[in-house]
Formats: sequence, structure tokens, C-alpha cells
Amino acid sequence: MINNALRYLYFLLIVRPFVLVVIGLNARDLDRLPKHGPAIVVANHNSHLDTMVLMALFGMNRLHCVRPVAAADHFLRNKWMAWFSTKIIGIIPLKRDMKGVRTDPLAALSEAIQDNQILLLFPEGSRGQPEVREKFKTGVAHIAKRHPEVPITPVFLHGLGKALPKGEGVLVPFFCDVFVGEPLAWKGDRANFMAEMEQSIDNLASQVHQPEF
Repeated sequence: MINNALRYLYFLLIVRPFVLVVIGLNARDLDRLPKHGPAIVVANHNSHLDTMVLMALFGMNRLHCVRPVAAADHFLRNKWMAWFSTKIIGIIPLKRDMKGVRTDPLAALSEAIQDNQILLLFPEGSRGQPEVREKFKTGVAHIAKRHPEVPITPVFLHGLGKALPKGEGVLVPFFCDVFVGEPLAWKGDRANFMAEMEQSIDNLASQVHQPEF
């Protein structure tokens, strides 16, 4: 069970000041983010900062229902990391290697959706090279097919891969941008859904160097 009191304090006193002041975030169309659950947010993935930034965008009044989906093998690798990840960050751990697994791998995600949570998903699966989008994995299509009534909001994150690249432990000052797209809906075809989602993220990426009016 998530420790909501500690989670609230952690984001109020550490994460939000860090994201809003130290990183220097520029966000567009935040009003497109879901106001409540059930909902799914998908984003590109270049840095450990991605999850913290996305969660900070929702504000303190929606923090209780935001649940990032994260790799179990990484975030549960020791007792301290497992406690912090599940009790404070509130991750839903997901196994990346499903060989020999007979239980439903998406059961925890479905349960969170039925509990009106907002899921944060990174369809690339793992952090890639800075500012390079990898091909999306189809797991998000499976959960969308299972819950076709749930809106899926695309988000493009720019600059975080340079601020804290994969494998680095030192923050590099770099201005970061967030672009939120219009919600997508499952229309019955996995290939078309994945193509639409990737195209939506790419369209948001094309706004990086466009002026804001």
C-alpha cells in the first residue's frame, strides 16, 4: 500500500521544487492531461527524470491517483529500492521477461484502471539514447484493447535525456520541454492504434523548435 503522507511530502518538498525551479520546465497544453481516472498517459523515455516530471505535472490534488508503470527487475532489485518505488513513487511493477509466466501480466494495470487510477506508461520499454525515439512496444495496445473506454493521452518529453542521460548520475543543466497531445482512443486494430500513437508523439516532437503563440 502506498504511504500517501510521505508521498505527498516527497513531491511537495523535493520533486516539484526540483522540476519547476532546478530543471526549468516549459510545458504546453497541460489542460489536455486527464483531470481524473481512469486514464492512461504515454510518453517517450530517455531519463529517470521522465517519471518525476510527468507526475509533477498533475499537481498535488491529483497525485494520489497517478501510478507509473515500471520495470520490476530494476525497481524491485533490493529492499530499499522496492520500498521507495512502491510506497513513495507508487509504481506498478511490470515484469519485462514474461517467459514461463502463467499469470495475467496486465492484471495489476487493469485493477488500477478499475480503481480509477491514471497510469503512466513508456511504450519504448526502457530508456534509450538522448532525444532518440525507439519503436514502441505493443503492451499499451493490449491494455487499450482490454479497456477501450479509457482515453490515452500522448506526451512528448524533450531535453530530459540530456539533463540526466542513461547511465549518468550527475545532472546537467538543460532546459526541458513537455508537449501534451489530444487523447487517443482504441478503435479495434492494434497496428493502426500503434501507428496513430507513434505518429501523435512524432507530431508533438515536431513542435520543439516552434514558437509558442
